[in-house]
Amino acid sequence: MKEIETNNYKVTSNISLKKSQTKVVIEDAKSALKDVRRKLGKLQDTLYAHDKYAVLVCLQGMDTSGKDSLIREVFKDFNARGVVVHSFKVPTELELGHDYLWRHYIALPERGKFSVFNRTHYENVLVTRVHPGYILGEKIPSVKSIEDINDEFWDKRFEQINNFEKHITENGTIIFKFFLNLSKQEQKNRLLRRLDKKEKNWKFSSGDLKERKLWDKYQECYEEAINRSSKPHAPWYIIPADDKPTARYLVAKTMYDTLKTYTDIQEPELDDETKANIDLYKQQLNNE
Repeated sequence: MKEIETNNYKVTSNISLKKSQTKVVIEDAKSALKDVRRKLGKLQDTLYAHDKYAVLVCLQGMDTSGKDSLIREVFKDFNARGVVVHSFKVPTELELGHDYLWRHYIALPERGKFSVFNRTHYENVLVTRVHPGYILGEKIPSVKSIEDINDEFWDKRFEQINNFEKHITENGTIIFKFFLNLSKQEQKNRLLRRLDKKEKNWKFSSGDLKERKLWDKYQECYEEAINRSSKPHAPWYIIPADDKPTARYLVAKTMYDTLKTYTDIQEPELDDETKANIDLYKQQLNNE
């Protein structure tokens, strides 16, 4: 299998989504994923023992881009206690009683663990930008009408999100942000499969078709969000998502390649007293 350079998918300068690939097919992606996810699982054990870093994995993409199945396949070999998945839906009444980042703060991973955000804090500059009326439900004192949700408002919100990510990375959280870049045609195919297959009917909602009509607006908002928030400490990766096995492999390999550069993530050494008495402890157990 040809070596894949995952940095090719990292956003290091302004991008155009129209010019970004939606389909790449890597031969043997399924078997390659099995290998890299085992390595990730072992690395997570070491991360837990090291107890100084946490890992936040952010997944964004249009409906049907494959977020759920990607989570299932990429994290299959993790210790179940080492990874927590949060699916952020419409804010609850409790969540709306706090600022928009609150529910994301309290879901951040503790040291030694992974958290996966299935949809993320970026919904607050994506779906709310396409549907600005949702902002009124946040009860922000300075926002009294739709007219108050102007360019200055969005500039401030991007600044807040960037500051949020800078703060948590400076305190030991490693951030991965993946945009699953799906083509409009492939989304159509996947929606049709949901309708054709009885066992997948439950996944379909008429609201999916309403949002699909806003495809161009969403693409515009995604592009701006990516360009304004891809930073060296919290970069975005644009992952071609039309081929699911390839997308899953690219996400897993990106995480593994990056985490391996943290050479300080090592299992702690035993203290001198324990090392000096290992043979004694073995003898005590064997003599029981």
